[in-house]
Order: sequence, then C-alpha cells, then structure tokens
Amino acid sequence: MLQDILVGKNALFADGVQTVLRGHENRYRRVVLLKGNLVQNSRSEGRGISARVNKNGTYGFASIAEYTKEAADKVIKASTENALFLGKHSGRNIALPTSLGTGTIPLNAQIVDVEQKIIIDFCKELDAHIEKTYPELTSRTVVYTEDSQDRIIYTSDAYNGHLVTPRCFIYVWMNAQSKDGVPVELFKAFGGFGSFFDQFKKPEDLYPEVDQLYQKVMDKREGVYAQAGYKTVVLGGMMGGMLAHEAVGHTVEADLVKGGSVAGPNLNKQVASELVTMIDFAHTFDGKMAPLPVYLDDEGTKAEDAVLIKDGILVGYMNDRESAAEYGMKPLGNARGWSFSDEPLIRMRNTCIMPGKNTVEEMIASVEDGYYLIDSGNGQADLTGEFMFGVTCGYEIKHGKLGKALLDTTVTGVAFEMLKTVDMVSDTVEWSSSGFCGKKQSMAVGMGGPHMRCKIMIGGR
Repeated sequence: MLQDILVGKNALFADGVQTVLRGHENRYRRVVLLKGNLVQNSRSEGRGISARVNKNGTYGFASIAEYTKEAADKVIKASTENALFLGKHSGRNIALPTSLGTGTIPLNAQIVDVEQKIIIDFCKELDAHIEKTYPELTSRTVVYTEDSQDRIIYTSDAYNGHLVTPRCFIYVWMNAQSKDGVPVELFKAFGGFGSFFDQFKKPEDLYPEVDQLYQKVMDKREGVYAQAGYKTVVLGGMMGGMLAHEAVGHTVEADLVKGGSVAGPNLNKQVASELVTMIDFAHTFDGKMAPLPVYLDDEGTKAEDAVLIKDGILVGYMNDRESAAEYGMKPLGNARGWSFSDEPLIRMRNTCIMPGKNTVEEMIASVEDGYYLIDSGNGQADLTGEFMFGVTCGYEIKHGKLGKALLDTTVTGVAFEMLKTVDMVSDTVEWSSSGFCGKKQSMAVGMGGPHMRCKIMIGGR
C-alpha cells in the first residue's frame, strides 16, 4: 500500500490553473502451469508520481518513476511549466471546467500480499484435480494473474482520495480434439475484485464450475459448424457484455465522439429497441458493489453512474471534465490512467445493458431455428459501430430446444442496427471483470449484460 507522502503538496499548485497530483502504484503477479509444469512465476511492481495542469484549456503533464516528496515537487513544477509554455503557442483561451465539489474520498480497500508459494500450491492442487478427473483432455493450463492499482490523488479544485483496486483471477484452459481431429478449446476465468484470499479459499470451491467447463468442451468436441446467414439468436450475458463494451461503449466515449463516431449525430435519437437501457456503473449495481468499483477518477471527479441509452434512446456520453463542459453534460468520473506515466483518458468502468422481464428458458423456447451464443474469445469494432466477434461457445436451437454445440464461428453487424432487433431481454445479468480495454493504454474494466433475443449475421465454417 502506498504511504501518503503527497499531503500538503497542493501548497505548490500555481494560481489560475487546475492541477491534479497523483501517486500511483501497479502490482502484477503471474503463475502459469502447463500440463502440471510451472512455466512462469513472476511478480513486479511499478510506482511513480504524475501531475497534470490545465491553463486556459492547454494541458501540461509530467511524470517520474520515483515515489518521493522531492519527485512530487519536480512533477508539479514541470507540468506547470509545460502548460504555460504550450499555452503561449496554442492560442487557446478556454474557460476552465467548473468544479462540481470538493472533499475527500476515503480509502476503499486494501491490497494484501500473499506468499507466492501459497498461490503456486493452490494452482497445483487445482491442476492435479483436472488431470485426474478429466483424462480425455489433450492439454490443460492453469494461470493465476493479479493486477492491482493503488492511487493517491490531490487536486486544486476537486476531490482528493486514496483509491485501491485489487483484482486477481485464475484462468482454466481445457483442450480436446473433435471427432474429425479439429482442436477445440474453452477457458473460464474465476475471481474478481480483491486480493487472493478474498477470492480463493480452497480449490474444491471451483470444482463445480470446472466440471461445467469440461462438459462444454466435451459438447464442443462433438460440435457442428453454424449455418451462415442472418439468424435469430439468443445472446448470452457475456456476449451482450462484449457488445456493450466494444460496439457501443467506445462510440459514446466523448473523445471518440469528437473523433467522428456514429454516436455524434445520434444523440437523443433511437439507436436500439425500447427494451434496451445501457449504463456505465461507477461502483454499485443492484445494491451491491460493481465488479470493478470506481469511486474517484484521475481528474478528481467523484464517480457516478452514466446513463448512455435509456429505453432505446441515446441520452448521454462518457466524459472527462473538458468534454462534459463542451457537450453541456455532467462529468461522472470516467477519466482514468492505467499507470503513473499515463494521462487520464475517457474510459469505461462497469458497462452493462439492464435486465428485462423474460427468463432464459422462455427465450430459448421461443426460437424455432437459431443459435444460443454464450461466449466470445475476442472482438473488435470501429467508430461506425460495425463489429465482428468470435464465438467460442454456443449451441443450436431447434424447435425451442438446445441442440448440438457449435465449433468456433463469428458474428458481425452494426451495433445500433442490431440492437433495434432486440425483442426479449432476460431478468438476470452476467458480469465479467477479467478483461482489459486496450484504448491507447490498458485499463481494467467490468462489462456485463442480460441474455437478449435478436437477429444477427453469423458466419459458417
């Protein structure tokens, strides 16, 4: 945990500028077992201090890979000088974004250090269970990862705070071979927000879900290729979460709106079925902690939920303080940087399509000839909302019942057009918090969604 050596440094902030001083540490761990062999065992930490200054709309930024009081003095001085120098040549003279309040956000969590041997022994026990229980696998991999952020923030005119985001996961990969000799693979991530013992007590707690993963691999081993075409499908929660993040979420980040995204001309217009409401949650969902809670962003803005689509209407963007002022919106805490040397960018936090009223069973039963698409291994989209996602786990739906598993395929479409075809939404939400968003710099994100019945273009063999 970072010790607060930045307190009092706001006395060095220059008059007439907005300043954010940030102390920041990232900690990483990784353990990899391939067929029982330890092939990677690593840990690292990186820490430093940064400062960002806004003078008349021109930003100056500086960072240093030291965490000392002297380093804080240096970055405040350098970032202020950078802003003043650049301001002389930019010709900008823009009113500074108005503050939405000041105060202190209290420490929200702790990062607990655990001996590396404990992690390795846990992974070995889990791997031994997989080897013994599932002899038909051709290969297996168990991976432990941890990436935690610890940030201390002081500002000239906004909130201060000490924010901690510990997260850790165990990934289990299973490999087999289809009846035609085609390799098949599936994986599952276990874990989430917190340190090791917050998520993992004993290996046998994971066995039931590991067994479900194995059953899906065995189903996929007997799988068939999807029939290409425009099909009625039931998207699983993880597929809906991928869509919410990649194909919709990025288009409504205000910096990308300014870059020409499809969301620009569609504000206050219908972009989805009236059954679709999409929110970027700050730290709480349904009365409980969101998968990756954000209480304060790296501009000192207190985090609140950002409603993006309401009953099918695009109603807002995700903003930093500057873009919020430009669009006449309220900044809600979406400006974040991954490491001390990264300037804050507009980022998603916990982006989710809200649940509806149908059960998953009702949705599957309503499909005469289509597909149930459960998981995606990857995806990409552009600023038009056009997307292509890989489908790694899915099943046929024939006469309202699940059929054979699918071999790997793809789905494509344009998000705002596809969302207009949604006519059923499940009453439960699934979340994933194991991923990273790669917008210029890595960022841990949560994404989720309900099951949705819609029409989509699916690839074949």
